[in-house]
Amino acid sequence: MIWLRSLCFNVAFFCLTTVMCFLMLWVLPLPTPYILAVARFWLRQVAWIEKYIGGFDYRVIGAEYIPQGSCIIAAKHQSAWETLKLHLLFRDPAIVLKKELLSIPLWGSYLRRGGVIPIDRKAGTAALAVMLKAAHHAVAQKRKIIIFPQGTRVAPGETRPYKNGVATLYQELAVPVVPMALNSGVYWPKNSFIKKPGTITIEFLPPILPGLSREEFMARLKNELETATGRIVAKAIAENPRLSP
Repeated sequence: MIWLRSLCFNVAFFCLTTVMCFLMLWVLPLPTPYILAVARFWLRQVAWIEKYIGGFDYRVIGAEYIPQGSCIIAAKHQSAWETLKLHLLFRDPAIVLKKELLSIPLWGSYLRRGGVIPIDRKAGTAALAVMLKAAHHAVAQKRKIIIFPQGTRVAPGETRPYKNGVATLYQELAVPVVPMALNSGVYWPKNSFIKKPGTITIEFLPPILPGLSREEFMARLKNELETATGRIVAKAIAENPRLSP
């Protein structure tokens, strides 16, 4: 049954996305708010097929910790799933992502017009300067900045180092950093055809306020984010052992 639901979900998801990519071409020359509105329409349809075809929904805990105005959301990245929820959770987020994604036909055009912050990971320190310039602009517009501190998807139970980018943003922008834990990887595993039914949890943690040293900030972010993520992953598996990798 899980295999069949996964097949149906994948077919529906890719068909919907392909059709929408072509149907939305007319919005590319329009101002960004129109593009974001159409993107949110597509993402709501994706959420519908997740729930009613794939059998998985989600819940949000700790939304009260997200401040008004600009802040940095330091999110765990376990799956493609959370990238499909950022524009539903935050109306106009400035997402830090790898520059290569902008080269994807059609899809890259929508990303570029959506006001993302692309990073050329081969550019070294020059990439940080570009990121900071775009991030300062986003803060001036009172947008939320979304960054995945480990820079890539990390499956539950795996460990990857935290990159310097999030600490640089914390020190330079002087805005709160809200850790965002999740357990999407046990339902929508990295690079997996199978999607497992259940309720994905997103948990926002109390903000880390400006003023810490770089080392203090990184230690606190990693400890709080990894602890919360481990807890909600373990809880999901304890409630449904079939979710265990």
